Amino acid sequence: MAIHDTPENGRHKYTRRTIERLEETDAPGHDIYLVSSGSTCPFTIAYLQHLRDMVSWLNVIMLPENKGTAYAINSAWKYREDGQPCVKMDNDVYIHDAKWVEPMLTAIRQEPRLGIVGLKRKDCWEHPDHHNPDLRSTLLMLPRVAGESWLVAERVFHVMGTCQMYSPALLDKIGYLYQPGLYGYDDVLSAHRCLAAGMFSAFLPHIHIDHIDPGDTAYQSWKERHAGQYTDEVIRIAAEYRSGARPLYYNPFA
Repeated sequence: MAIHDTPENGRHKYTRRTIERLEETDAPGHDIYLVSSGSTCPFTIAYLQHLRDMVSWLNVIMLPENKGTAYAINSAWKYREDGQPCVKMDNDVYIHDAKWVEPMLTAIRQEPRLGIVGLKRKDCWEHPDHHNPDLRSTLLMLPRVAGESWLVAERVFHVMGTCQMYSPALLDKIGYLYQPGLYGYDDVLSAHRCLAAGMFSAFLPHIHIDHIDPGDTAYQSWKERHAGQYTDEVIRIAAEYRSGARPLYYNPFA
């Protein structure tokens, strides 16, 4: 989880609520990394320091400056072991079902072509009958062996980056997240890289989540303006991924 909380953006309340729910997640044996990306909010800093000192199974990384969402997530992903999937999640999401990790792992295990599986927000528009082909989805009954439960996934072009799991097979092909600015488009470019790698993305829409940031703040407006500056560049980069002119694999730490 990437965290950039400042006194001005007032996001500490979302961060705390998200982490408190994350602590209730039923995911034994999995590593959780909280990455502060240049946060200056004293409430968040004190809270993360407390977690670092008191909760042994949480890993806290304090980056001195904000180099963007992708860089923060990558700072945790570099500890990935061979064969491990990775989750990228935002610090403003409440996941109602504590058992959300296992269905994502099951989906990746059952369908080797599934590169990115995500949890679907209520403000996502994808559905099977959408008039826009880019938002038209396909419901899939994932392969299984006898005795396993049936799992339905919604195949889409782009899984919004609120909570995504990347399969080990895809990570072996693409390495790390990439974005040209500080905010936005890392998930969009990952969708293009996933397709170019011969894999696909899907939601597990049955898992109930809420985006708890109302999105009507000055910080949200700044994020939208900032991301908008890179739209043309992202279109160019995506075309390079599709054509093979740009390598899918990216490692900012090499």
